[in-house]
Amino acid sequence: MQVVCNYGAILGIGFFVLVGASSATALPGQSIDEVASWMQANPTVRPRRGEKLLVRKQDSAAQSFSFQASLLPPGKITALANGGIVRSEVLTLFDVRNGVTFDRLRASLRNIYGATLSQDYDRAQVIYTYPTANTIQHEVNRADPHRAALQGELRQSDRYAYWLEVAQTSEGRATSGRLTVLLRDDVEKLAAELRNKE
Repeated sequence: MQVVCNYGAILGIGFFVLVGASSATALPGQSIDEVASWMQANPTVRPRRGEKLLVRKQDSAAQSFSFQASLLPPGKITALANGGIVRSEVLTLFDVRNGVTFDRLRASLRNIYGATLSQDYDRAQVIYTYPTANTIQHEVNRADPHRAALQGELRQSDRYAYWLEVAQTSEGRATSGRLTVLLRDDVEKLAAELRNKE
């Protein structure tokens, strides 16, 4: 049995990649070698020559995506001794033609990681969203809508945490966004940093 992983669905273009159903899923908390092996076996995030934990794919100047496994938690860099353990994985989409929404980021999560992680995401509780009403009002008063244009949410489940963020243009359409899968241990740090931006 094979699972169809639609790289085209991630970018909104029309080609398919087949991934074996028995392929392992590499997630934060695993070693660099485990994650690198999984990425090599997954056609959607397979590194090209010269790439290892950061993959960039581009259909055109108007559509691209990247996938990065990182030893650092998201947010401000802190001194951590993690022993070669991946702490976060980030999927970034840019699509001027079709736009980027939270639903599209969720669908991309399922396409890359499969049903198990998608179900974990579905069970996750939203613990923080932005912008807040205060931020929107403050930016309107300053006539500087940049911070208010970022919309995001931080979710936590039993296994992992998820940070979604989309950036809207001045016309109110999001053309870029990212979804980060992170360790639960790093949620408090990230939530505090997001709140401090308000």
